[in-house]
Amino acid sequence: MYARVSSKEQEKEGFSIPAQLKLLKDYAAAQGFKVAQEYIDVETAKQTGRTSFDEMVAYLKAYPSVRVMLVEKTDRLYRNLKDWVTVDELDVEMHFPKEGMVLSHESRSSEKFMHGIKVLMAKNYIDNLSEEARKGMQEKAEQGIWPTKTPLGYRNIIGPDGKKIIAIDTAVAPIVAKLFDWYASGGISLKEAAKKAQAAGLVYAQSGAKVPASTVHTILRNRLYTGQFEWNGKLIQGKHEPLISIDLWERVQGMMDGRHAKKFKRGKHDFAFSGLIACHACGCAVVGEIKKERYVYYHCTGYADKCQGNPASCRRRYVREGALEAQFTELLGRLKFDDEVLAWVREALHASHADERREHEEAIRRLQGEHRRLGDRINAMYVDKLDGRVDGAFFDKMSAEWRDEQNRCLREIERHEAAEQSYMDEGVQILELARNAQRLFERQEPRQKRRLLNFVLSNCTWEDGEVVATFRQPFDLLAETAAIAARRGTGNTANSAKSDIWLGDLDSNQD
Repeated sequence: MYARVSSKEQEKEGFSIPAQLKLLKDYAAAQGFKVAQEYIDVETAKQTGRTSFDEMVAYLKAYPSVRVMLVEKTDRLYRNLKDWVTVDELDVEMHFPKEGMVLSHESRSSEKFMHGIKVLMAKNYIDNLSEEARKGMQEKAEQGIWPTKTPLGYRNIIGPDGKKIIAIDTAVAPIVAKLFDWYASGGISLKEAAKKAQAAGLVYAQSGAKVPASTVHTILRNRLYTGQFEWNGKLIQGKHEPLISIDLWERVQGMMDGRHAKKFKRGKHDFAFSGLIACHACGCAVVGEIKKERYVYYHCTGYADKCQGNPASCRRRYVREGALEAQFTELLGRLKFDDEVLAWVREALHASHADERREHEEAIRRLQGEHRRLGDRINAMYVDKLDGRVDGAFFDKMSAEWRDEQNRCLREIERHEAAEQSYMDEGVQILELARNAQRLFERQEPRQKRRLLNFVLSNCTWEDGEVVATFRQPFDLLAETAAIAARRGTGNTANSAKSDIWLGDLDSNQD
């Protein structure tokens, strides 16, 4: 069994590890399962590499007799598509007690499709959380507060108002300031500046390792040391104390630009399919290049021997960009489906969201209760302040903290209230994207074409002049439905095709 929380807020909203484990153990007992191992992660799943998740995957690969996995719900197991693929390759039977779902290779296509929709929704949820974090960082930056981890020379502290700010690290800041003076003199290189800084005692605070030349380069390019900083393309006057003058920083930039001007090189062309396709023969990347200053051709890089001087013969084969584009257009055309399928999936989305809706309603009630309790605390402390039982400074400090918590509750309530409709909207948007993928692809610029193909297709290879690709889930089911319906014709036969794909074979107890 596997349990995970990714934030303190989820602990407060009832997603705690003990609550998950209790639910899973009760379910295992009811189903007659013996629990072989328990795995717990308390961290974000935005990136792959969770410790316990990786250990669980290794265990399931090592013990083929253990073929059942228990997880509270879909978004507890994975929040990114790579984890989805990893779990799918394990060939295990997955039980999600809170969603009432059991998924295996024998599951109906409709169940696999709905599971795929939930995985995409979970990925979108964590992306939305990241967007909210970015908004918070932007707001903090606009107030003149550096919103992220500090560079060498500064440290993060808690300010008088209880908010995180940055302050000078007295142990390191003098060396950083001297670093700018040394380089501005014009007599030393980056490597020499790094050696002088190391000799002066500039090391990483946690590891104690010496600071390399690459970090010195980053320090010398960082405007934060002047008391200003750039955030999302905007120059902001910070509230922190500067280490150096703006004039000194600009002199250093001038010297660095002069020394490295000839080394900057940017590509002139953005090829639509570069980095998207691999050569079937040797596995190398297929890249684009311009011939006669106007025609775009793609070819295999051909260095399967890692550039040891023996390029593969497939390196000399070229294909026009137009030919690749036509093949990708044909592939995306396989996703077309009718309004009947769209209506069925809308209904299925509504049904699958019942458990989610109940959880959102419960979370809203908890948050509303917490908001009221915090308000009662503020009112009670205000009375104590009037009666002289607490001083004004303590009241101001505590009331500010509690109002921040109230604001957090209100933000979470708004998110939960919007979640139900956004789930439906986003699910339908995925379906609309599939249905209109071919038309969108034909009209987009190269970068957007590449993004669309990456979202819908996987494992693209170039084989004997043809593009071979696999549709990602759940787009593969949509393509399969459309293909079978097209082969069987129209009318009731086509409807039967959709039933075969989505519903599978009914057992003898069903009509």
